[in-house]
Amino acid sequence: MSDMREITVDELAGHDDVTLIDVREPDEFAAGHVPGALNIPLGQLSARVDEVPAGPVDVICHLGARSLRGAKILEDAGRSDVVSVAGGTSAWIESGRAVDR
Repeated sequence: MSDMREITVDELAGHDDVTLIDVREPDEFAAGHVPGALNIPLGQLSARVDEVPAGPVDVICHLGARSLRGAKILEDAGRSDVVSVAGGTSAWIESGRAVDR
């Protein structure tokens, strides 16, 4: 997993045409998430890989650990266009960017 590519929240902000998967639990997601993110909890991701749209995918969580695992799940399922967001939603919020609730 150490070779999984990570991006910063600044890079994420420029990814307008990339699917963003938030792997946090539904209550965490409801409390505040990056606009446009799709919520597929980490524990369900393996079973729901087919729900992830084709094309590049960014994976986010609260701080970055779960998103690394989520990105690895997608990579293991044959996706080569997956990155994890370092710092997660916490870093996104700390940067002053908008969140949906």
